[in-house]
Amino acid sequence: MPKQKTHKGTKKRFRLTAKGKAKHRQAGTSHLAARMDQKRKRNLRGTTTTTDTNSKIVAKALCGNSY
Repeated sequence: MPKQKTHKGTKKRFRLTAKGKAKHRQAGTSHLAARMDQKRKRNLRGTTTTTDTNSKIVAKALCGNSY
């Protein structure tokens, strides 16, 4: 029986927490930040978690491998 492969794009972008939530980097922080005001840049720092529905999809794509 073949095994489910890990989705490599998901592996690079998400990490599962102990309770199964998917942790990821905020969008819009890689470049073109000079035009943003300081408050927006400050609020985009750090990581955030996805919703429960998306966490299940991410966990399925990772196949039980949290990197």
